[in-house]
Amino acid sequence: MNFLYPGFLFALISVAIPVIIHLFNFRKFKKVYFSNVQLLKEVEQQNSSKEKLKNLLILASRILAIIFLALAFAQPYIPAHNQKTTALNNIVSIYIDNSYSMEAVNKDGSLLDEAKRKAKELVRGFGMTDRFQLLTNDFEGKQQRLLNEEGFLKALDDVKISAANRNLQQILNRQGNVLSGGENKYSFLISDFQKNISSTKKLETKADIQYSFLKLNANTLPNVAVDSVWTLSPNHQPGANERLVVQLKNYSEEEAINIPLKLSINNQQKGLGSVSIPAGKTVKDTLNFSGLNAGWQKGLVSIKDFPVTFDDTLSFSFKVDKNFPVLSINGPNAGHYIKALFAADAYYQLAENAESNVNYNNFSNYGLIVLNGLKNPSSGLAQQLKTYLNAGGTVVLFPDLDADIQTYNSFLSGLSLPTIQGLNTTPNKVDHIDLQNPIFKTVFEDIPKNLDLPTVSRYYSFVEKNTSNKEDIMLLPGRKAFFSKYGVGNGQVYLSATGLNANDGNLARHPVFVPLVYRLALSAGNEVPLYYHIGNDNTLASKKIAIGKNQSLKITADYFEAIPEIRQADGKTLIYIADQIKNAGFYNLKLADSLLAVYSFNNGRTESDLHYLSKSELEQLAGKSNLKIFDTDKDAVKLIAGSHKIGQTLWKLCLILSLIFIAAEILLIRFFNNTKKTI
Repeated sequence: MNFLYPGFLFALISVAIPVIIHLFNFRKFKKVYFSNVQLLKEVEQQNSSKEKLKNLLILASRILAIIFLALAFAQPYIPAHNQKTTALNNIVSIYIDNSYSMEAVNKDGSLLDEAKRKAKELVRGFGMTDRFQLLTNDFEGKQQRLLNEEGFLKALDDVKISAANRNLQQILNRQGNVLSGGENKYSFLISDFQKNISSTKKLETKADIQYSFLKLNANTLPNVAVDSVWTLSPNHQPGANERLVVQLKNYSEEEAINIPLKLSINNQQKGLGSVSIPAGKTVKDTLNFSGLNAGWQKGLVSIKDFPVTFDDTLSFSFKVDKNFPVLSINGPNAGHYIKALFAADAYYQLAENAESNVNYNNFSNYGLIVLNGLKNPSSGLAQQLKTYLNAGGTVVLFPDLDADIQTYNSFLSGLSLPTIQGLNTTPNKVDHIDLQNPIFKTVFEDIPKNLDLPTVSRYYSFVEKNTSNKEDIMLLPGRKAFFSKYGVGNGQVYLSATGLNANDGNLARHPVFVPLVYRLALSAGNEVPLYYHIGNDNTLASKKIAIGKNQSLKITADYFEAIPEIRQADGKTLIYIADQIKNAGFYNLKLADSLLAVYSFNNGRTESDLHYLSKSELEQLAGKSNLKIFDTDKDAVKLIAGSHKIGQTLWKLCLILSLIFIAAEILLIRFFNNTKKTI
């Protein structure tokens, strides 16, 4: 048995008071003379033995009452699992949930302030030599140190709301890294326990750690969040019409009516509207805007929704390019169709390479690579294109039907594409076109019943090994591939069954050819994410950046500058920011004074769902492990008593026994040996 507050045991000295009273009877006696006292002496001797017994019982009652009262204040307890912990110190890890949901309020103020108060109560219940870890969602390196009580309380005052969030298992694992050694180990988690904090059906705990969950209760609040945004095209042209899809989500149990919606680009208002969202549903709205100049654009979508506001805005960024670079690698009989097509629009900047003279080093600079009538495609070209595709590039292949099939098959295999089965010379006509494919989805206003489709004189038939990454855009009779899309790495390859020569068919001269290649180019290029989430996205992707020997990349913002770790891989530059970015906003990627990119960071939306795990749900997660669940509204007495960290408290029993012995003293004084005297 141990004592929670052993200092109160000094009060046992007060046991001496009833002993002293018993030993020194200060009553004064008066002598009365009788003629014959023989009978009185006999009565006196008879009552004396009963009086001594009575006094001894009263003394014992007083002593025991004082002893158990002192023990009640010292709060004796039996350690969990019958552990003998008298000679051991304690190490205690206390997790404070500082996510956005802890800004919610209840009758005691904000949940974060209440969590801090509970943490202080817990710390004061331990001894002066015990050590403490303060853990928050930030998982900072300094939080892996053990502190004394003073250091812990000072660090506790510095805890602020953070955009980071963790799940329960991550938190327990982090605490387990510190809770090691031979001391008594205690783990406390103080949180509102949103449902998103649970990632598993059952938690994994350590047998030698006593776990406790302290559940805080917030008032129920309605909430609408800007869930996500995306553009309908990864390609952005100066002055072109842009369409942005905004998805809003209503997390409350009531319909949200006429929520104001606003779009700003570069601090200029570009769109206004209002949206009504049914309870628990999501709604999409499309905003149109135009008039953008070339360069990086900073966008902001915002709504007005009180009182939860951290998810009312979502920032994004994208680049409007002055032109779109296209590379055409031409065989000896390629023709001039590709050149004529892209020369008609100044936005497309076409570069041409002969098949025999290809500059592999510049592939990453092009949004689209066209392989036009290659006679002898090499394995080296396939290898470089594979790297380009892994970086997210787009390739279109129009084959030369007079080339060696074995050579082409070797090339196609290097790109993980279907191989050629044979050359068909029977004239045929395309009989199916996928008008719902993004390539054609908005090309035709009215679709005629007898749609004129390309004819073909010669074409390749292919051996399909894996169709899971294939999209058929145009098909010949018998569902034979004519023009198909294949996913390769992070990019895509569009493979034609025929070439662009007049001897092969009329594809290059058919009206469908122009929208086909233009829309293909508009959907090509490296699609960079519009935004990232703080704490979750720690790796940024960029086109390959050439960095000099004494140069380094910098990420900058207002009152912020960091040098990230970089790695070149698959034709891209990967930028690792770890946990350096803490605040939402726009961040510039710079090389010296040159602006390379603008990245937008937003708070995650996992905290937007203000639904919480109940005490019974937490108990199911805990299972039969050494983990206790406390509701701070209902279990406040237990928290103060310290039953959260021990097996069995005995202070109530001590208090009851003290009252019993006080009552026994009263009964003894009043009723024991009170015989009636007769004369």
